[in-house]
Amino acid sequence: MTLPNATISPETVAQHGLTPDEYGRLLAILDREPTITELGVFSVMWSEHCSYKSSKKWLKTLPTTAPWVICGPGENAGVIDIGDGDAAIFKMESHNHPSFIEPYQGAATGVGGILRDVFTMGARPVANMNALRFGRPDHPKTRYLVSGVVAGIGGYGNCVGVPTVGGEVNFHPAYDGNILVNAMTVGLARADRIFYSAAAGVGNNVVYVGAKTGRDGIHGATMASAEFTEDSEAKRPTVQVGDPFTEKLLIEACLELMNEDAIVAIQDMGAAGLTSSSVEMAGKGGLGITLDLDRVPMRETGMTPYEIMLSESQERMLMVLRPGGEDIARRIFEKWELNFAVIGQVTDTGRLILRMDGTVAADLPVGPLVDQAPQYERPWVPTPKRPVLAAGDLPARSDPMADLERLVGCPDLASRRWVWEQYDSTVMADTVQQPGGDAAVVRVHGKAKGIAITTDCTPRYCHADPVEGGRQAVAETWRNLTAVGARPLAITDNMNFGNPEKPEIMGQFVGCIQGMAEACAALDYPVVSGNVSLYNETEGRAILPTPAIGGVGLVDDVARVARVAFPAEGQAIILVGRTAGWLGASVYLREILGREDGAPPPVDLTAERRHGDFVRDLIGDGLATACHDCADGGLAVAVAEMAMASGIGARIAAPQGAPRIDAWLFGEDQGRYLLTTTDPDAVLAGATAAGVPAVRLGTTGGAELTVDGAGAISVERLRTAHERWFPAWMAGEA
Repeated sequence: MTLPNATISPETVAQHGLTPDEYGRLLAILDREPTITELGVFSVMWSEHCSYKSSKKWLKTLPTTAPWVICGPGENAGVIDIGDGDAAIFKMESHNHPSFIEPYQGAATGVGGILRDVFTMGARPVANMNALRFGRPDHPKTRYLVSGVVAGIGGYGNCVGVPTVGGEVNFHPAYDGNILVNAMTVGLARADRIFYSAAAGVGNNVVYVGAKTGRDGIHGATMASAEFTEDSEAKRPTVQVGDPFTEKLLIEACLELMNEDAIVAIQDMGAAGLTSSSVEMAGKGGLGITLDLDRVPMRETGMTPYEIMLSESQERMLMVLRPGGEDIARRIFEKWELNFAVIGQVTDTGRLILRMDGTVAADLPVGPLVDQAPQYERPWVPTPKRPVLAAGDLPARSDPMADLERLVGCPDLASRRWVWEQYDSTVMADTVQQPGGDAAVVRVHGKAKGIAITTDCTPRYCHADPVEGGRQAVAETWRNLTAVGARPLAITDNMNFGNPEKPEIMGQFVGCIQGMAEACAALDYPVVSGNVSLYNETEGRAILPTPAIGGVGLVDDVARVARVAFPAEGQAIILVGRTAGWLGASVYLREILGREDGAPPPVDLTAERRHGDFVRDLIGDGLATACHDCADGGLAVAVAEMAMASGIGARIAAPQGAPRIDAWLFGEDQGRYLLTTTDPDAVLAGATAAGVPAVRLGTTGGAELTVDGAGAISVERLRTAHERWFPAWMAGEA
C-alpha cells in the first residue's frame, strides 16, 4: 500500500495555521510532500493549543513539585496526595473561542472535556468550577452570551451529575469580542490507582470507546490558536456538540474497567481528537501506533481519514489494553451501551500509520510530531510601570455609604445568585460550602476531611502590572482557601492572553508567569496542571491579561469550616493585615470615580504567608467564628458581604492613624482578612505573638452597617442593591 499523491498549495498550508518556515520544517522531517491527512495531523499537533510553542519556555519556570505532588504538569491533570491513601486530581482548561461562536455548546463541551481529563486518570469527578469573563453589560451581545454559557455549564454539569460548586463572573469591555470560559474539575481517587497515558506493550490493542465520531469540531485546536475576525461566526461548524448523558455512561464504564487489571494506558480525545490522543500516547511511550480507520465507529457516512483524525466529537476515549483485556472491556462498555472497537495496535516502529480503504493515509514519525514542534522565543517588552495613586490625588466623596451601595450593586460585585442557582451544587450530597463563600468545600465521601476549591484572578491588576498581578492571582486563591480553614496545596492555571507575536502581549505573559512563580515558591503552592489560551483578540484588540488560577486545599475536618456570614450579634470584628488605603486599579476607582489607572496594590508574599498561617490556626482552634478575605472593593465591601450573608449588621470605626476614610474603606490592600470572634483578647494577643498586624474594628449587631464618621446604611438596603442587578439585567431591566 502506498500513500496517495497530494499537492499542497501555500494557501492550504496557511489555512492549516502553519507558517512557511513551519511547513519547511515539516518537509525536512518527511523528506517528501505530506498527504492532506498528514498535513492535518501536523497542523493540530503543532498548533499553539497543543504544542505550547510560544509559552513552553516560560511555563518551565513555574514551581511544580512538593512532597504532596504525585503528578505535575504533562499528564491529563495534576495529582496531589491528600492523606489516608487518597488523591485529588484536578485541572482547568479553556473553551473561549467555541463559547463565543456557540455559547451553549461551547461552554457545555468545555465542561465535558475537563471532566474527561480528570476521570481518564482514575478519579471520580466530585466538583466543577468555572471562571467566566464577558464584555461590557451594555454590549448588544453580552446578555445572549451570558445566558448561553451559563445554560451550557448548568445543562452539562447538572445532567452528568457532578456538582458545580462555585466560580467567578466578571465584565469588562476588553472581552467584548472574545469572552473567556475556563472550566475546572476536581476528582478523587486512590493514590495507588492513578492511570497514565503512555502507551506500552508492543502488540497491545488500541481501543476506541464512547460516542461515535462525526464531523463536529474539526479544526477546533487550530481555531483556538488564532485571533477572531469578522467571519468568526462562520466557524460555527467547528464547535463540538456535547451529550452529558453519554458522558455519564462513559465515566461509569471507565471507572468500572479501571477496577480490572486491563488498562495499560488511557487518554481522552480532547483538542485534536484521535490525532492528539494517539500521538501523545505513542510519544510518551516512545513507541508507534498503527490505526485502521475503517474500524472507527462513525455516525456520518463518507468520512475521510482527514475528518476522522481531526474530528473533536465529544465523549470519546482511547485506550491501550493488556493482552486478554479486550473481552472484559467489551463486556463493560456494551453493558453501558457505549461503542467499543479495537482500531489498532501498539508497534515498535515509532511511527503513526493510518490505514483506510486499503490505502495508507498517513505514515508519520511520532517523535518529531511531539518533540520537534516549533518552540519560539517571542520578543517581549515589560509593561511600563504606572504611577502610584495617593488618596490625596483623588477627590474626596461626601457619602461613603451611598458609594458602598453602588459598589455592592455594580456588575462586578453584585450577587451571582442568578448564575449559581442554575447549577446543581449539591448533587452527590457531599457539598459542605455552596457558592457564595470564599471557597467551596466538598467532603471526601464517608470521611471527616474535605477539599476546598476556588478560582480567582484580577485582570485589571495584571494589565496594570503583570508581575504584581501574577503574584496577586496566586495569593488571592491561597487566601480564599485559607479563609475557610483549608491548607492550600496546589494550583492549576489557565493562561488567557492576546497575540504572543506582539512584544507587549508577550511581555504581559512573561510578567504574569514571573509573579506567579514567585508566589507559588513563597507559599509552597505548586502548579500541577494547566492550560494556555493565546490569540484571544478580535480585530487586533486583546483581552486583559487573565491568568486564571484554580486552587485546591485540604480541610482536616469539614465540621470546622469557616464561613462568611456573621454568626451572631455581639461578636468582635477583627481585621488582620495592614491597611494603607491603596486605591490604584481598584473597583472603587473605576466604578465611583470613573478611572482605570494607577499601580495595583503590592503583594508582600512573606506577610501573606504569615497572615494566612495565623488565620488558619485561629479557624482550626475555633477562635475565629467567621472569616472573609478582603478583596475587590476593600474592607467596606468585605464587611457588607458578611452582613448581607447573615442579615446581621455591625458598627465599625477606623483605628487611629488610618488613611482617609474613602481609602480606608475601599482600598484594596492585600493580605487582609476580616474575622469575628467571641474572644478578641486571645486573638489580638496571638497576633502580637505571631508578628501579625491585627486590630479590632467593632462589633456585630443591629440591622444597619454603621461606620463612625461616615454614616450608616441598612443591611436590607445593601442586600437589595446586591441582589437586584443581575436578574434585572438579564431581564432587560437594568
